[in-house]
This record gives sequence, C-alpha cells and structure tokens, in this order.
Amino acid sequence: MKINYPDGRIFNSPSKPSRPTSSSTKKKLIFGDRGMTLEEEINESNKYYRSHEIAVIYKKPTPIQIVKVDYPKRSRAVIKEAYFRNASTTDYNGVYNGHYVDFEAKETKNKNTFPLKNFHQHQVDHLKMCQKQGGICFVIIKYVTLKRYFVTPADVIFDHWEIQKHKGAKSIQLKDIVQNSIEIKANYDPTLPYIDAVQQLIESGKEK
Repeated sequence: MKINYPDGRIFNSPSKPSRPTSSSTKKKLIFGDRGMTLEEEINESNKYYRSHEIAVIYKKPTPIQIVKVDYPKRSRAVIKEAYFRNASTTDYNGVYNGHYVDFEAKETKNKNTFPLKNFHQHQVDHLKMCQKQGGICFVIIKYVTLKRYFVTPADVIFDHWEIQKHKGAKSIQLKDIVQNSIEIKANYDPTLPYIDAVQQLIESGKEK
C-alpha cells in the first residue's frame, strides 16, 4: 500500500527485522534479541502494564486519509493509496500513577551517536508543550547493534536540538546519552521495564 505525506512525499515504511527461524530456537533465548522492533517490545510491555494495572499507555493511532481502494473480492477491500492527514506528534501516551506520560521511541544502528534527524520540529514542540503542562516526557532509544536501551529525558533532546539549530552537532554522542539517561535492560515480563525509569524521572523531579 502506498501512503503519502500531506506534502505529497511518499512514506517508506522501515522494514522489520526477521524473526528467528526454527533452526535457531534451540539456541538459548536472550530477551531483547528476538528479532523484535522497539515498537513491538514497547507494545508488549504496555500490555503487561495494563493487565497488571500498573499503567495505561497506548501507541497513538496515525490518522490516514484513504484515497484509493480496490476490491479483488466482494468480502475483501485492499487499500492502494492513502495520505497522512497531518503530521504525527509522538508515538505513545497514557497515565502512570496519576502522571501523564508522553514519549517517542527511536532506534539507531549507529554505535557511537544518535542522529537528531530522527526527530522533527513538531515532535520536539509537542514534547515541550506536554512537559510544560506537567507531563513526564522522554524518549526511549534503542541502539540496535549494541543491544542497549535508554530512557532519555526530553530536556536532553531539547538541549541538543537547539545546539544543532545553531550549526552545532547534528547528533548526540553515546557517552552523553549514557551520562544523562537511565539505561534499562530487556526482560521477560515486561519485555522492556521502562516504567521503572519513569518512576525515577518522577522522583528526581520532586527533588528539584
């Protein structure tokens, strides 16, 4: 299915890593290395948090305007062309322990840097507005090659975003991510225990 942005540019969906084949099932299972995308890992974690009444967080739906549909069979319709109605904000939002939570999920195959081109101005603006209203805002970053995960406070992104706007570095060094983020480890239940990091962000905010 072809999906276009509001300005007519074609949206190219990133390919998903293949899941392990049956021949690899005999290998010892390592959580966080199961061919899952970051989005899948977060979605599984959110199911766990909801089922255990810990937090209610969902992936935001993206509004799409359908413009072309084919009907190869009477009982089946196939969308052939569609457009994003407007620019998306962030990936996830919800409530945890009385706090509004809003965050973006980003992956990178880089080993030493995190490119700021992964963000758009409207996403940064959205996070700033949510944080100004008292929301807990952050980014979950997955270094795919390193198999490391970080919950990075939105303020860190804001600072580097402003620097690159004034001809500064176009990426954040891994050492800066490590120093200013909360690293989390892939687990079983939940798959990605990011709420533990959210609690730390809340507690650190109370100490200020």
